[in-house]
Amino acid sequence: MGTAGDSLAGLRRDIAAIVTADRATEAISAQALEEERFPLGLPALDRAIGGGLRRAALHEVFADQPGDAAAARGFSLALTACAAFDRPVIWIRQDMIAREHGELHAPGLMEFGLPPESVVLLRMGDALQSLRAGHEALRCPALGAVVVELWGTPRALDLTASQRLGRAATKAGVTAFLIRTGMGAAPQPSAALTRWSVRAVPSAHLAAGAPGAPAFEIGLLLHREGYPPQTVRVEWNRDDRAFRKAALSRPVAASSGDRPLASPGRENRPPGWNVVPIHGDRHERTGWRKAG
Repeated sequence: MGTAGDSLAGLRRDIAAIVTADRATEAISAQALEEERFPLGLPALDRAIGGGLRRAALHEVFADQPGDAAAARGFSLALTACAAFDRPVIWIRQDMIAREHGELHAPGLMEFGLPPESVVLLRMGDALQSLRAGHEALRCPALGAVVVELWGTPRALDLTASQRLGRAATKAGVTAFLIRTGMGAAPQPSAALTRWSVRAVPSAHLAAGAPGAPAFEIGLLLHREGYPPQTVRVEWNRDDRAFRKAALSRPVAASSGDRPLASPGRENRPPGWNVVPIHGDRHERTGWRKAG
C-alpha cells in the first residue's frame, strides 16, 4: 500500500470524479437529502430521537464487546444505506482493522442494501491518517456519507479531532459515521451528535435453518439534542432500507456477529462488478482496489 500522501492524492482524484459525475445526477436524490433528518424506519425509535438521525452531523458507533465488531459494522452499514440515498460513500479503514477483521465483503454490502459500486474504499496506516482522510472526504458535498473506522482508542482521536469532523460534516451537508472497534475502544469526550453501542443478537429463525435478517441490540448512549438513552432490539430490512422491531428468535439462527461482513481470504465478487472505484493496485488477496 502506498504512503498516506499517495492515498490522499488518490482520494482527491476520486472526489473530483464524484463531483463531476454528480452534476449530471444531482436531482435524483436532492429532495431526499434536503431533509434535515433521515428516518431509521422503526416508528417508535424515530419518534424517540426527533424523527430520525440528523444529516450533516457526526454519529459514533461502538461495539459493545470486542466480539461485536461485525455487529457494529453491520449497524453502521445500515445507517449508511439510510443516509446515502444511492449517492457515493467514502469508507476509510485503519489498516489494523483490515488485518484483524478482514476486508469489506462486496456481497455483504449488497446484502445490506448498499451498492458496492457506490463505495470508495480507502485504507490508511494509522488513526491520524484515517482522521485526516475523513476530514478531506467531508469537503465533498456530493457524497451521501463518509465512514471512518478506527481501532481501539487512539491518541489522535481527541475532542479537537472529532470537532473537526463534525464541523466538516455540517459545512458540507454530509453525514459522517465514526466506528470504534477493537481492544480498548471506549467512549471518551467527543463532538459526535449521537453515540451508539451495538451488540449482536440471534436472528429470527427461518425455514430450513436459513439465516434471518441481521439483528442487533442497539443502545443510544448519548444524544446531544437531549433525547434520553434507550436500548432496543432491531433487525434490518435491506429491501426497504429500514429497521424494524426484531422478531422472536431461536438459538439455532446465526447472529449477525457470526456472519462477518468481511472476507479475509476472497471477495466472491460477481463478474463485471466495479466494486470500489479507487485508483491504485489490486490487493493481492481480495481484489479490492486501493488508493496510492
